[in-house]
Amino acid sequence: MTTAQTQELDVQPTPLALLLLGREADPRSERGVECPGDLPSPSDPDLVARARAAKEKLGDKVFVLGHHYQRDEVIQFADVTGDSFKLARDAAARPEAEYIVFCGVHFMAESADILTSDDQKVVLPDLAAGCSMADMATAEQVAECWDVLTEAGIAEQVVPVSYMNSSADIKAFTGKHGGTICTSSNAERALNWAFEQGEKVLFLPDQHLGRNTAVRDLGMSLEDCVVYNPHRPNGGLTVEELRAAKMILWRGHCSVHGRFSLDSVNDVRERIPGVNVLVHPECKHEVVAAADYVGSTEYIIKALEAAPAGSKWAIGTELNLVRRLANRFAAEDKEIVFLDKTVCFCSTMNRIDLPHLVWTLESLAEGTLVNRIEVDRETEAFAKLALERMLALP
Repeated sequence: MTTAQTQELDVQPTPLALLLLGREADPRSERGVECPGDLPSPSDPDLVARARAAKEKLGDKVFVLGHHYQRDEVIQFADVTGDSFKLARDAAARPEAEYIVFCGVHFMAESADILTSDDQKVVLPDLAAGCSMADMATAEQVAECWDVLTEAGIAEQVVPVSYMNSSADIKAFTGKHGGTICTSSNAERALNWAFEQGEKVLFLPDQHLGRNTAVRDLGMSLEDCVVYNPHRPNGGLTVEELRAAKMILWRGHCSVHGRFSLDSVNDVRERIPGVNVLVHPECKHEVVAAADYVGSTEYIIKALEAAPAGSKWAIGTELNLVRRLANRFAAEDKEIVFLDKTVCFCSTMNRIDLPHLVWTLESLAEGTLVNRIEVDRETEAFAKLALERMLALP
């Protein structure tokens, strides 16, 4: 599959000078967390003016999508904001837009390309804006996993359910093998559907969302879940363990949500008496079990909108969103803090900054197509099948 068509003469890749890297790793959290400290100062007014001018010149030809985890300096230019699936559907609802500029990460832009028309071109301002979770499950690894399940004699009983935060390849695998996609909002419905189709679920690629949904929402036990490690022979599991399991969880996780710990919850409760702990279901099971409220990004936003004045909240999700919500509700006397003491942004999401966005918009305004994300036809067909199954969920 070719996801970024940079070989064509009219498509240019991101200049090397725009590729920014995080600085420090956090040894206490799960693999892949980058904690670069505070973000650089807001971009200078010239860049803001240039972005406005380029966007105005493009007019209805461009539609800018902004994920909730983006920086404020980028979000201000988004035509719509939301989570990854909402944004992909919003793009599909704007067929008059020739260019879809997705301020998010790679798998999100792929989903937008799958759902939009062939005439629309999806652009990612920085091709290096990936997702560590999505990268933890490759097509080759998942195909090998399916071989292991086949050899164990259980593949026919297994229905794959893949989180939206996965590559187009994994979505296509899911569609080809009779499975469905889920979001953090509808994971319970997706799993209920899957267990009506088969006896077991292979949940990709986030083990925490799969475990939390199975145990917290469906009433399963932790013993019903096993973790398949693609870096170990047979996933590190015996045939007996695979046959006994109801949930086969892929060993993947979100690098940001994975850093929250039970200590984080206990510490914030000591520091802020009466605080409500609200976390995303991508957090570890012990964190979710200790929280007061658990839900998707949209759930978090709506919960804070409905919260009474004077209430106190510790939020376990990406810091850009937490800061934006804290500023938004400060006037209503709602105290909103980041769950963990350590400042930790999503380093790949933050690769989409104002310089990248300005370069993208100005290039498009000049007639130069840059950083196009394009999913090949076969992959798109099977991935769309899996997405359509999700849309048809009861």
